[in-house]
Amino acid sequence: MQKLNEFIEIVKKAGEIFKEGFEKKVEIHSKGIKDLITEYDVKVEKFLIKEFEKYPEYSIIAEESIQDKFDNSIIIDPIDGTTNFAHHIPHCAISVGVYENRYPKYGIVYNPILNELYYAKKGEGAFKNDQRIYVSNQKGFQRSLIATGFPYSSAECEEDLQWVIKKLSHILPRCQDIRRLGSASLDLCYVAEGKYEGFYEINLKPWDVSAGILIVTEAGGIITNDCNDLYDMFKDRCIVASNGEIHDELVEILCKKL
Repeated sequence: MQKLNEFIEIVKKAGEIFKEGFEKKVEIHSKGIKDLITEYDVKVEKFLIKEFEKYPEYSIIAEESIQDKFDNSIIIDPIDGTTNFAHHIPHCAISVGVYENRYPKYGIVYNPILNELYYAKKGEGAFKNDQRIYVSNQKGFQRSLIATGFPYSSAECEEDLQWVIKKLSHILPRCQDIRRLGSASLDLCYVAEGKYEGFYEINLKPWDVSAGILIVTEAGGIITNDCNDLYDMFKDRCIVASNGEIHDELVEILCKKL
């Protein structure tokens, strides 16, 4: 656990920069019609890269700057939920996934504003603020709370927009309700701690999910694509996460023809 603890301390220090930015009126720039970046995305990322470069056994994959080959890698999202961050909505986080031989080793998701620290080590469980967490045991889909996200591409791609609308129309009548809070890394952690029974979204990037994947599975959940096959964060369009109990039904509904 020593290396994980070292990585957690790095993320907590980055969280101080994150909090500083959250409390200010920040400069906002556009990467696309809907996709935003702030000066603090860059500041937090630069700090994390500087600290993680002290571990040369890993390459670094980061959202705003470095793209490197994926093998033994640290995958960084400095602010997951930048739109929330820019609007002072406290549902945003730092996400760090550590991979060895292409498999997840450590996952850390930290919301400094709400002081929520989620982490996992492969084979040793998932935790929130040092307390072990587990997925929900809810078996009924109608009683299940499902989370999703809306891809930025929906502003430009009619196919993606229609995908979102159609899937909502299929799932919403069949579940308890749907939430869309705007941070995939935290949505995955909420599945891990049993707040949500399931989560799905399209067009996510590796830095959005690299940490949350391990946290969900170590909490007893399941991660697949929408064909119920092993999820590949570099190739698959859709991620599906659940407590396992409602997974097949969620995938079946997602697979309905548009």
